Amino acid sequence: MKRIYWRIGAALCTVLFLAACQKNVLDKVPLDSFSDESVWKDIKLAKAFADFQYNILPNPGHYWNNLTNRSWALSSATDEAINRFDDYNASIMNTGSLTPDNLGNFDIWGETYKRIQDCNLFLSKIDGVPGDDALRSQLKAEITYLRAFAYFRLVSDYGGVPLVKKPFDLHSNFEMSRSSFEECVAFIVAECDAAAAVLPVSYSTGSPDLGRATKGAALALKSRVLLYAASPFWNPSGDKQKWQLASDAAKAVIDMPVYQLYTGSYATLFTSQNTELIMTRGGNKQYRWDAFQGVEMFLAPNGFHGWSSFAPSQNLVDAFGTADGKDITDPASGYDSQNPYTNRDPRFYNDIIYDGRPFGRPDFCKDRYSAGHSNVVEAYEGGLDSPKGWDTWNASLTRYSFRKYQDTTYNYNTDLQTNKFWVIARLGEIYLNYAEAEFNLGHENVARQYLDLLRHRAGIVNDLPGSLAGSSLQKKIQNERQVELCLEGHRYYDVRRWKIADDTENKPLGGIVITKNPDGSKTYAYVKVQDRAFKPQHYLLPIPREEIRRTNLPQNPGYK
Repeated sequence: MKRIYWRIGAALCTVLFLAACQKNVLDKVPLDSFSDESVWKDIKLAKAFADFQYNILPNPGHYWNNLTNRSWALSSATDEAINRFDDYNASIMNTGSLTPDNLGNFDIWGETYKRIQDCNLFLSKIDGVPGDDALRSQLKAEITYLRAFAYFRLVSDYGGVPLVKKPFDLHSNFEMSRSSFEECVAFIVAECDAAAAVLPVSYSTGSPDLGRATKGAALALKSRVLLYAASPFWNPSGDKQKWQLASDAAKAVIDMPVYQLYTGSYATLFTSQNTELIMTRGGNKQYRWDAFQGVEMFLAPNGFHGWSSFAPSQNLVDAFGTADGKDITDPASGYDSQNPYTNRDPRFYNDIIYDGRPFGRPDFCKDRYSAGHSNVVEAYEGGLDSPKGWDTWNASLTRYSFRKYQDTTYNYNTDLQTNKFWVIARLGEIYLNYAEAEFNLGHENVARQYLDLLRHRAGIVNDLPGSLAGSSLQKKIQNERQVELCLEGHRYYDVRRWKIADDTENKPLGGIVITKNPDGSKTYAYVKVQDRAFKPQHYLLPIPREEIRRTNLPQNPGYK
């Protein structure tokens, strides 16, 4: 009998609610697998199979694999951050040594096609499964969205790929042609439209279905893929029609009344469900890495017994402007490199942990207080959060840590957390998509308007000047994406689609060394933490050599 194998943990998550009504089936089938016959005769088991396909989406866990946590790897493979322990093999990209033989966790080819295979199998079988017609229709739409997301990930990394729409033998040697990038985009857009026509607009907060695909999720994916398709790497001629499609797709999401920019504390935008979030993926309560330690443990400073595993670069810190919206390179900004953390963009204080800022609730830091310190970060040399402080092996290489995504209302060293999620799409991104598309259509006033909406929400009062135009406005759009979307997995693709990676990724990654002087003042030295190298072929990933041998597909340019 043909079997569909699932990992034990995933199967346990999906079958617990089935135990009562499916007792006979589950008694006969091991918990790590269901038979083909069982799945396609019961709508609840088919739903469990569909639920497993959500693994194509990023989540907030930390499993060292190449699908669910790739946002971490992508962040540390750009000028945005560094991964101290190289958990996701970002060094392969950062040293310019990427080849078809050593992709490590950048290789999503095989795993993504496995998910596509499952989606194709589901779509080929679901019409014959007895059960509720409305549920069947919704599950088909969800799988259609997830398959589109899977293909989006592939084309973002590899360009045009084989468009496989029916079940196939994953382990056989077969020849298939690569569809063009344009053909793949057209397919993804059509899938998004088909899914959006069926999926519900939203789920209420607290609903057990929160986190399932919605109409907004499908349209947000459409917005992103059309933005990429209109960008210079894929649209070197600047075809305005492609930018119009990107603009229209973004505006369709903006016009959905269910979404509004979140106006609460900017930090809680990423830790609490709110009206800006379009699609999120929750953590898995079964796994300690999600529920017990999760994001906070990996990001927090070493003096708080965090791991500083992913640390923001000085490059990113310098991208945050001043409180009045000026770039720190503007002589009128008042920025002082020897007093660098004063009067900065409010998002800086919500996204970055730096020397001198309070972090965490005081009652979570009792050992610091017992040692005569406080919850104020000590990243200066010799401080608790420096390489000469506590848990020195976990000290940040740049002396910064990410505040973004951290929920400081609980103690990650002792408490269990079960409400963590990762943002797949949010309205802030869509505003930026729209601003960029409108700029490229010549509507610079609209671009400034939507940038200002985001900047005002963050706490910057001043509007962008009307004189900001042309290439200067384009750079500001790019800067706003770098700041607003940091640590969300966008920077890696943005610098590639803009064709600026040969500049941004060929510069050393920076950090800071802070000396505390006898009089209590501090001296700030800006240092190189890591050399970076980027080669022209790295705009796209190579197809793994094993896949080339098995399928005879043409390799991406520049790879042998």
